[in-house]
Amino acid sequence: MELSQQITWLFILAIPIACVAWTVTHEEIFKEPRSYCVEKSQECKKLVQRKFFYLFTCEYCFSHYVTAIFLIITEYKLLYDDWRGYIVSLFALVFVANVYMSLFAFLRQSLKAEKIEAKLKDNEWHEVKEEIENKNK
Repeated sequence: MELSQQITWLFILAIPIACVAWTVTHEEIFKEPRSYCVEKSQECKKLVQRKFFYLFTCEYCFSHYVTAIFLIITEYKLLYDDWRGYIVSLFALVFVANVYMSLFAFLRQSLKAEKIEAKLKDNEWHEVKEEIENKNK
């Protein structure tokens, strides 16, 4: 595969990796299993058990495993045609997927802040409107 195709695949494959990692570690649909994993990651006595459960709560950690699965499915290699291509692609995909997740988190936070500001302005408008109505009575 040509380098330009490899780079294209890098940025495209990172999208579903980011989606899966984000969904499992942040979205409401996995809230209960994630809460269980958070609890176990803090309460288990064995270090291995704590780390195992922690990996389902951290998007960065979890993205490594999701990437490994995607590499098995797609057989995508970056720069090298042998086993080294898998290693390079693993870390490159994890990096790009985490950039995507960071951008998504920033965008989501910005949108949430805008909604809160709009709600505050709306509440202020209703308060002013009530004051005017009360004065007119």
